[in-house]
Amino acid sequence: MFESAELGHAIDKQTYKTEEGLLREALLSAQYDLKERGDFPVVIILGGVPTAGRGETANLLTEWLDPRYIRTDAFGEPNDEESQRPPFWRFWRVLPPKGRIGVLFGGWYADPFWGWNGAQDPGQLDRRIERIVRLEKMLADEGVLVLKFWLHLSAQQLKERLKKFESDKKTAWRVTESDKQFQKNYDTQIEHYRDLLMRTNLADAPWRVVEAADTNYRNLTIGRQLLETMQHQLARPSVKQRRVDAPPLVSSIDGVRLLDRLQLDHDTDKDAYKKELESLQGRLNGLSRHPRFADLAVVTVFEGMDAAGKGGSIRRITAALDARQYRIVPIAAPTEEERAQPYLWRFWRHLPQHGQITVFDRSWYGRVLVERIEGFAAPAEWMRAYNEINDFEAQLDDANIVVLKFWLAISKDEQLRRFEERQQIEWKRFKITDEDWRNREKWEDYVQAASDMIERTSTPYAPWHMIGANNKYHARLQILRHLCDAIEAKIKGKDKDKKA
Repeated sequence: MFESAELGHAIDKQTYKTEEGLLREALLSAQYDLKERGDFPVVIILGGVPTAGRGETANLLTEWLDPRYIRTDAFGEPNDEESQRPPFWRFWRVLPPKGRIGVLFGGWYADPFWGWNGAQDPGQLDRRIERIVRLEKMLADEGVLVLKFWLHLSAQQLKERLKKFESDKKTAWRVTESDKQFQKNYDTQIEHYRDLLMRTNLADAPWRVVEAADTNYRNLTIGRQLLETMQHQLARPSVKQRRVDAPPLVSSIDGVRLLDRLQLDHDTDKDAYKKELESLQGRLNGLSRHPRFADLAVVTVFEGMDAAGKGGSIRRITAALDARQYRIVPIAAPTEEERAQPYLWRFWRHLPQHGQITVFDRSWYGRVLVERIEGFAAPAEWMRAYNEINDFEAQLDDANIVVLKFWLAISKDEQLRRFEERQQIEWKRFKITDEDWRNREKWEDYVQAASDMIERTSTPYAPWHMIGANNKYHARLQILRHLCDAIEAKIKGKDKDKKA
């Protein structure tokens, strides 16, 4: 993959100066078109051989373009905040919004690039690569323009460059021990990166290998490719206008939906409820103060029919916790800022640190529920969301985040009773809206969508807990039991690992 870059290209100073002016003008025009259109962002990933000019390239792009609409981020070893969240969290949160350009040094390739020394677990590297491929596919499906540049130097070119830098006191600082090791083991290193680039050379996010020995050639090549790709993307229909076919969902064999089988009514009297509630809340409080709880985090997701008791269940959880230890994130229609990012972005940024609990009142499942039913998402968008969500939750599990998902189900008659009760009680009237009544008209659609969702996103690491909630007391106790059991199992698992 690197052979085509080792051709000794060079561009003289006068030619460069002439072409640079024209290229800068065209790039700036394309950047303003991107900003004006505002329906996709550009992500530029810079990788390459040491001293090949990643920093100079990033600085050049900032100089050529309007710096107000371009951002550069570099990544070293994860800090404490980053290490307590999924590995991709630090990349997710710096993605540029629509209409903007982001330049990432290494980006999500940072660990496979800069951290590789031949001693890593091959299975761990394979999993990282698989997640990179899925992430870039998701970004491309969201309309993100991803450009990946590998700046290449041959073994001899690298040797000469390192020698030149070291010989001058003003530039000697640029040569690190890792650069020397790379040069010493050049053939082995290059073979690793060749394999990595081939495995991540996607149709929608291909690698572009650029010979970097001649600065003028490197700069113009990257500038031209950026311009051509942006112009091509700008000439296409907007993301929402592109037609994407999606295969139909496979219906259940017996025609019975998953939620049709759920028992909704349970006998739990108030006195028994109060007694067990106090016991479970005490248990939850104790688990949240366990020394090993500081090594994990908890994410709870509450979904269900309107008036199913999500708010009341959440309050019974938070009543058992220190207010400094949890956060409730209510999800409504996305803001302008959130619409400018990939769909999952607004949930990525609320992930808790270790020792914390985040409660999502509604969640990322809106894409396969309300957005599916109301037509806010195209079929291709909500159908691919199942896999994107499963991948997202698998990363939470890998980051030692306990994921609990609750679907609260009530009958249509019980919902009507609760709606009418809310209208009669003054301090509950804010809970009922015209939208709630409209949603009742689409009851069967919601049952079908929820059944599809649970079947396709209930996994060993993030299972759905379906709660029959006609009896609120039963529902609240069940939720607390599941929550305590999951945290306790995680803590015991970590204790076993520690002893082993």
